[in-house]
Amino acid sequence: MVWSMAWKSRVNAALEGFTGYNITRVRPQVVPVAPPPETPRPPVDPRSDRLLREPVFVLSPVRSGSTLFRVLLNSHSRVHAPHEMHVRRLAVSMTTDPVRQAMEALGHSTSDIEHILWDRMLHRELLRSGKDVIVDKTPSNVFAYKRILTCWPDARFVYLMRHPASIARSWHEADPEARPMGEAVRHTYQYMRYLQDARGRHDGLDLRYEDLVEDPEGQLRRVCAFVGVEFEPGMLKYGEHDHGAFVKGIGDWRDKIRSGEVQRGRPLPAPHEVPEGLRETARAWGYI
Repeated sequence: MVWSMAWKSRVNAALEGFTGYNITRVRPQVVPVAPPPETPRPPVDPRSDRLLREPVFVLSPVRSGSTLFRVLLNSHSRVHAPHEMHVRRLAVSMTTDPVRQAMEALGHSTSDIEHILWDRMLHRELLRSGKDVIVDKTPSNVFAYKRILTCWPDARFVYLMRHPASIARSWHEADPEARPMGEAVRHTYQYMRYLQDARGRHDGLDLRYEDLVEDPEGQLRRVCAFVGVEFEPGMLKYGEHDHGAFVKGIGDWRDKIRSGEVQRGRPLPAPHEVPEGLRETARAWGYI
């Protein structure tokens, strides 16, 4: 039997009067389907579509001496090595359907626009410095090295390494309660794994932290040759230059880096002191 709309309304009114409830037809809910993740694309023409030319990225695990390395480089008259930039975390959001439609009609994906933003930000930072070469040493860049090369196909990599056990120990000692040694090994290994993958896929300059603090002039001469600038003795006196504030979250901030002098690293761990989870990397990097 088909009920009329008026009859249904009267029944619902009576039901609601007695019980406080009424009958409502439940309509199927349409669940939006998320679009597939897009694949970042290289610039149409790197020479015309990018402002930066051959930017340098230091790929390293955390606690590998990257802040010391960056202030030594930043002491060069032609090299700008600011604090950690984290540009890969700068994201673009298209907030309306019309803007998404407009960008799609122009052939621009979200990652295309993000790459333009990253390039503009680093280029602006370089212009403000008045120097010629920019170096970004953000450790988490190891996880995005493929995306970096997609954005800047002419990017250059310096692979900064340190004894894997020393890395884990330093990370643990920075906050022993929050970072037990086992967790420190697991956490730092992820950086090492991606760094090793990048080294196996792309040419770059290998640099060991222990060599840098033992022979800073010799190692900086290698780095300068790679970057394309002449070595300057003033690089060794980084304490005489302005590098901005040493702030937690965008680089090392403790007393050792504030001393203004290159200091020797801790003694290398003996082979039997290397945690099992780090031994393969220690072998690959020539430590054991």
